[in-house]
Amino acid sequence: LKSKIMLNTFMVYVENKPGVLTRVASLFRRRAFNIDSLTVGRTEKPEVSRMTITVDADHDQARRIEANLYKLVNVLLVENITNQPAIVRDLAMIRVAARHEERSHVLELANVFRARVVDVAPESLTIEITGAEDKIDGLLELLRPYGILEMVRTGIVAMRRGSKSAEVAVRESAAVAAASDDVSYSV
Repeated sequence: LKSKIMLNTFMVYVENKPGVLTRVASLFRRRAFNIDSLTVGRTEKPEVSRMTITVDADHDQARRIEANLYKLVNVLLVENITNQPAIVRDLAMIRVAARHEERSHVLELANVFRARVVDVAPESLTIEITGAEDKIDGLLELLRPYGILEMVRTGIVAMRRGSKSAEVAVRESAAVAAASDDVSYSV
């Protein structure tokens, strides 16, 4: 019986030091996993950065990824929040062709999707949208007929819902791992 492959979202807390991103990315390369999305930024603690990594993997592969991330020296905490309540967002900026006669239609679309116009040029508008990936994809599909001139996306950022901090999550995940350590982590 083969496990279902799905998009997994990992929150990885690392020391804020040079070379950490390279080591994490190399781990995925060596294991032949394609990173779907990767975002990195500082946390409330200046010495700690947080990576949000999404990757297609089945349950066993996801557990091996987590175990292998923990083997990296600068990794402080790894949490797979795929099946946990979380807030997940992506940000996109889209430059769309919008001459005078089309401008009102493009502005209406932006309004419907709660996007903001952040730049106006004679022949184009630049729209900023934040939300779930499918929301951004929906706006992109509706803007395509007007002509998308340029687009950039940040990738996914995610945060657990509720009041649990990362430190509480560490204690809980350690207890769960101790209770059910039935997977071989060698890859």
